[in-house]
Amino acid sequence: MGEPQTFTIRPLAPGDRDQWQGLWTGYLTFYETSVAAPVYDSTFARLLGSDPHDFSALVAEDAGGRLLGLAHYLFHRHCWRTEDVCYLQDLFTAPEARGRGVGRALIEAVYAAADKAGAGMVYWLTQQDNATARRLYDQIGQVTPFIKYNRA
Repeated sequence: MGEPQTFTIRPLAPGDRDQWQGLWTGYLTFYETSVAAPVYDSTFARLLGSDPHDFSALVAEDAGGRLLGLAHYLFHRHCWRTEDVCYLQDLFTAPEARGRGVGRALIEAVYAAADKAGAGMVYWLTQQDNATARRLYDQIGQVTPFIKYNRA
């Protein structure tokens, strides 16, 4: 099952900007979308901010300092619970690092951050036909019957 884990998971740092942008661009491209330069700037600033209800980020880094993947997540209130919940918004592994456990390690690190914050529920969305990712998600999560709608 792939190579042994040769990376660490850590919080995003200010010096990661260029590599983070490359990974996030890959993520956006996978979902056939793009964002303007100011969105990169505001997103990176939010990810590094100190507001506990703003986005946070974790990255997977190899021994040489190369980023292999990212996870963006957010804690928020929920009407059905007294505690916050955690939304894992973006998860991406560089194509050349896939099959090495990066995605699983990032999700498990988000689970740990949620547990530490007292947010027992972690949820995320993916496209129905994202079969590769769903093989992993089916092992570490539970698919729900909900369908997402956007404003028309």
